[in-house]
Amino acid sequence: MFWQTFFTVFTTVFLAEIGDKTQLATMLFATSKEVNLVHVFVGSAMALLVACALGVFAGALIGDYIPTKLLHYAAGFGFVIIGVWTLYQA
Repeated sequence: MFWQTFFTVFTTVFLAEIGDKTQLATMLFATSKEVNLVHVFVGSAMALLVACALGVFAGALIGDYIPTKLLHYAAGFGFVIIGVWTLYQA
């Protein structure tokens, strides 16, 4: 069960972050010749780690009060609304 959960979460987050504004911002920081690339990597990795930790803790807290199935429907509905809005804006 561990590996199934691990790879599902890893793949989902990895694909969501590719081309994301976070990756683009990190890439822009790395273009500067005045910065240490290790510092850019560690800073961006730590930021993602903290953001993910907040998501895990918030999910665990919310999951204690709202049924998981309802959260899945709400998240799906939210993504559909964002997709429709994005298409409308295009």
